[in-house]
Amino acid sequence: MKSNRRLIQLVIFLGVLLLGGYAIGNALFSSHDGLPRKGSEPPDFALLGMDGQTHRLADYKGKALVINFWGTYCPGCVTETPDLVAQYAKHKDKPFEVVGINLGEDKLTVSNFVKQFDVNYSILLNENNDVQRKYGLKSYPTTFFVKPDGTIQDIFVGPMAEADMDKRIEKLLQS
Repeated sequence: MKSNRRLIQLVIFLGVLLLGGYAIGNALFSSHDGLPRKGSEPPDFALLGMDGQTHRLADYKGKALVINFWGTYCPGCVTETPDLVAQYAKHKDKPFEVVGINLGEDKLTVSNFVKQFDVNYSILLNENNDVQRKYGLKSYPTTFFVKPDGTIQDIFVGPMAEADMDKRIEKLLQS
């Protein structure tokens, strides 16, 4: 009886040891944290646009899509806005959209910025920053390039030079 108890204790101990090792190893070495990556689908959103309409990610299915997270307080965002305006004008006759998602600023501030830079693409308001968390943003601007099939082709963190933006958008339109 005593040897059976020892064997059962040993089996339980080894089981706990294996499960614990697996859990620790998975936590330390797993690269999947639920955030969007190249090849994955971007998280869904439903945000109010400056046009007064609710915009959803699904509204852009079948189009090459550039999702740009920005703020008026962000120098890099201000720098790349004219280039995004030019890219949208350049490709407006193609199945292509640019969506700017503002990071928690009030409508008046965003409206003044849109007028100042003559923004010609959809601007959405992320007033409670829930979309920001879903996308795992840590730095601004951050831009997602989404293929017509709905998967992420590229993610760029920081301000883009015009030539770099043009290259990425041309590649996106060819996908």
